[in-house]
Amino acid sequence: MDPSMTPKTLPRRELLALAGSGLGALAMATLAPGRAQAAELTGSALHDLEQANLRTVRDFCASWSTLDVSRVAPFFHDDAVYRVLETAKPIAGRDAITRFIGTALMRSRKVHFDIHRQYAAGPIVLNERHDHFTSQQGAERVFHVAGMFFVKAGKIAEWTDYVVGT
Repeated sequence: MDPSMTPKTLPRRELLALAGSGLGALAMATLAPGRAQAAELTGSALHDLEQANLRTVRDFCASWSTLDVSRVAPFFHDDAVYRVLETAKPIAGRDAITRFIGTALMRSRKVHFDIHRQYAAGPIVLNERHDHFTSQQGAERVFHVAGMFFVKAGKIAEWTDYVVGT
């Protein structure tokens, strides 16, 4: 792996500067009182949590290339929430998310997520990716997105993708 692509942890100030006003504000807003416990960790405990959360999201993104929804679904909490895009209606619950993802995978011959940058601040993981979907007919669609994940106890509790560009 190219060393420049190695996942990093950032201080919150740098994370917000990178993420931009809307995405950064949303990421920090998800640290509601019930979720603040992870943010209270310091030092090596916080670093270990962030590294584990980075690994969870990286492994989740890689699982899509298997085209096997049974390999993707276990990454979600039972009560997870997924927004395909920031303007989309949320899909609630692992079963509903699994059905949605399963349909996308069944329509695909190949799926690959290229993660360009990925950062963690406690339970929040942000990444910039190009998601490649090749249809059964061979047409490829590429989506440039920034993903925001809230990871709780090693599972994705919330996931929203934001359009970065075309």
